Amino acid sequence: MSQTDIHAEHTTTEHQHGESCGHATVQHEGHVDFLHGTHRHALHGDHYDEHESVAEHTATEHAHGPDCGHEAAPHDDHTDYVHDGHKHAVHGDHYDEH
Repeated sequence: MSQTDIHAEHTTTEHQHGESCGHATVQHEGHVDFLHGTHRHALHGDHYDEHESVAEHTATEHAHGPDCGHEAAPHDDHTDYVHDGHKHAVHGDHYDEH
């Protein structure tokens, strides 16, 4: 998984991520990322860093679906699956990281 340290599109003043903010959370390398739209935000001092990641498995290695055991998250016209700190969306023969 790769990570970049770019700042998120909103500030901590504009939106406070936390237990009751309404965004799903995932554990990521010793901290919590908040799934916000198609982004993953992590608190870093007085701002949020944008964390990106690449799907760690292929659709052949693991098929997400209603009985796969991972949380389903409706997203636009499809379903993302929360899996080991990632949100995966089926795209042809692979998963996009959302």
